[in-house]
Amino acid sequence: MERESAWRLRRDGDGLAWLLLDKPGASTNVLSRDVLVELDACLAGLERDPPRGLVLRSAKAGGFVAGADIKEFDGLDSVETAYGLVRGGQRVLDRLEALPFPTVAALHGFALGGGLELALACRYRVAVGDERLALGLPEVQLGIHPGFGGTVRAVRLLGVRSAMDLMLTGRTVRADKAAQLGLADRLVADEAALESAARELVARAPPPRRPALLERALSWPLVRRLLRPSILAPVRARARAEHYPAPFAIVDLWARHGARGVDAYEAEARSIARLFLTETSRNLVRVFLLQDRLKALGGKPGSLQRVHVVGAGVMGGDIAAWCAARGLEVTLQDRREEWVAPALARARAFFERRLRDPARAAEAATRLRADVAGEGVATADVVIEAIFENLEAKRSLYADLEPRLAPQALLATNTSSIALEPLAERLQRPGRLVGLHFFNPVAQMPLVEVVHSPATEPAALALALAFARRIDKLPLPCRSSPGFLVNRVLVPYLFEAMHAAAEGVPLAVIDRAALDFGMPMGPVELADVVGLDVCRHVGRIVAEALGRRPPDLAQLEERVAAGKLGRKSGEGFYAWADGKALKPPAGDVAPPPELADRLVLALLNECVACLREGLVEDADLVDAGIVFGAGFAPFRGGPLHYARRRGVPAVVARLRELEARHGARFAPDPGWERLA
Repeated sequence: MERESAWRLRRDGDGLAWLLLDKPGASTNVLSRDVLVELDACLAGLERDPPRGLVLRSAKAGGFVAGADIKEFDGLDSVETAYGLVRGGQRVLDRLEALPFPTVAALHGFALGGGLELALACRYRVAVGDERLALGLPEVQLGIHPGFGGTVRAVRLLGVRSAMDLMLTGRTVRADKAAQLGLADRLVADEAALESAARELVARAPPPRRPALLERALSWPLVRRLLRPSILAPVRARARAEHYPAPFAIVDLWARHGARGVDAYEAEARSIARLFLTETSRNLVRVFLLQDRLKALGGKPGSLQRVHVVGAGVMGGDIAAWCAARGLEVTLQDRREEWVAPALARARAFFERRLRDPARAAEAATRLRADVAGEGVATADVVIEAIFENLEAKRSLYADLEPRLAPQALLATNTSSIALEPLAERLQRPGRLVGLHFFNPVAQMPLVEVVHSPATEPAALALALAFARRIDKLPLPCRSSPGFLVNRVLVPYLFEAMHAAAEGVPLAVIDRAALDFGMPMGPVELADVVGLDVCRHVGRIVAEALGRRPPDLAQLEERVAAGKLGRKSGEGFYAWADGKALKPPAGDVAPPPELADRLVLALLNECVACLREGLVEDADLVDAGIVFGAGFAPFRGGPLHYARRRGVPAVVARLRELEARHGARFAPDPGWERLA
């Protein structure tokens, strides 16, 4: 049976060729090997019979092209195989760029990675400038860099500084920024206007955009040598070359070749081929696929429209603001109007910062309103309780809420530690209570633990998972248990930091041990971010439920008693300013040799216990939860994946060594046998 083509070519009466990409059997276009081979054949035909101009478009409603086909990365077993794949793609885009007539990429929605590289190979780009537009080169987030000529063409089009910012951060840019940078030659109001804008560019054929002379001069050989250290400085501040080699490779390619000549493309292909085979890239691709799995668990969001949040503290207020920013109608309840007012003010500042458009920020603000009387309960699809961690207070609140709930509404708790079973004991319909455990800060942490018990109705769990996806969070189904998955795993990690502090290890040195391993922040700083009062409370609940003996928490208790609760109060273990911890200098004090293992293996051991107890379905979901909920070093692929790569027997042997020196808290969990 003949395979359906991904490309559709038509010519109109004005002599223009229109090439539409519609990858068969896929909701999103990606540049797979087959798609590129077909494109090459189309371009060869256009070379033989040239049109007046060529316009590339996507036939998919969602956007242009999402990038290369990541699943093809798994089949790369050698550097030469990888080089062949990439160099083949480069040649196709080189052919597109060399066409002797005007070429236009007509973009809507997204153009990411290889999709943007395809657009960069065209002479012009027009785009629908609505809120969906997202252009970027996010390859660095997969441990690689652009490979279809992007490291060369981005610099030639945008200039060194803008191109480096785009590639080194992996961030996406929206419509106004895309036009400002020069990624889009023209913005139009809607898809209907794309065709006329493309026709006009072909007819007028203006000179292609180039950066200013001063910007081009930054790529001159002598200037490159002088500029390279200043470009590398922020890269070194964010990442280590041994953990994340890709951003360093991006700078190196530019420093050696200045985005000029055939050698620059050849070097790009050789460089990305090596990166494909690194442990970092393989692990980051694994994390990307874990993210896709979590997204798929959410199913379809249905007709969710209204949310009612009870509790206008930091978590409740931020959950309400996030839901409103994602387009839901939200009512926010607390006992007094003046307690809700600070949350609304914080939300307005968040909308202005996040949405970057006064009209959209004002619209989001109208979707969030104070509701001291709780009138929104009756019409809400989801009611979220986010009050303080007290079992009786929550039960009392549910007794008031339940009779007013709509028949199919979901009752959810944001508790960070209390199991569902005692919370549901007095409910008439305990099966519709779920946990929706958000993480702090809500706007930055992607994971939501969707907690269920044996009594949870399947429809309630499905609705909770769909709600998490509706607000663009990653849902992790998790069985009810003290601390659930993420906090349960973090408790021994944070406790081990307190053990080290009690032994006299400086706090900044404890954090350095975790950073050296690859964690994005150390356990002491993490405790400040979570809130020392929350850490103390959750730690007690989990330790008591599991029969664990906590460490000496004197330093923690003293700070909580003094109101030094961490970032939210301006001081905790560290002082905080502008959202950053002001750590005392650690000088040349090196972490004790085994401290990183003490911290990390305490966490791994608890992950194995959670897997053995069935808190989540499988080891991959443990990894996903701890990467996206606790920030475990993404380049290591997840805690259990790291344990397997290190070798389960070696990890167990190391735990026994630590047990002999530091006590029973390091006794290997029985679940290691099953993991091996």
